[in-house]
Amino acid sequence: MASIPVYRWHLAPDGLATRRQLRAAGLRPGGQDVAAQLERPRRRRGPLVAYLYRIDAAKPVRPMTDAKRAVLARANAARRTCPECRRDAGYVIPASLGMCTPCAYPTEEQRAA
Repeated sequence: MASIPVYRWHLAPDGLATRRQLRAAGLRPGGQDVAAQLERPRRRRGPLVAYLYRIDAAKPVRPMTDAKRAVLARANAARRTCPECRRDAGYVIPASLGMCTPCAYPTEEQRAA
């Protein structure tokens, strides 16, 4: 396997982009292999690594269908629904609590009821 070129932060040649940069441009890698790698040095730890893809080989992002949109809406609603009180909390339930904040930390009035 041939090694890929490694560039320092901000020194990559034009025509290469990260996944996020491709997505911001409405593109996706489209199955292509990593073309290069960026390394940003850090103190006390290993470097941050970002993989780069060729922009000319990228494909357009697939459009969102109505079925996908409905599935995502149901999944997000499930993440907001408290398993204890079955109400929509209005925010994503924290995994650390496993329930909405009022159920996790009830007030004195709620405990008495």
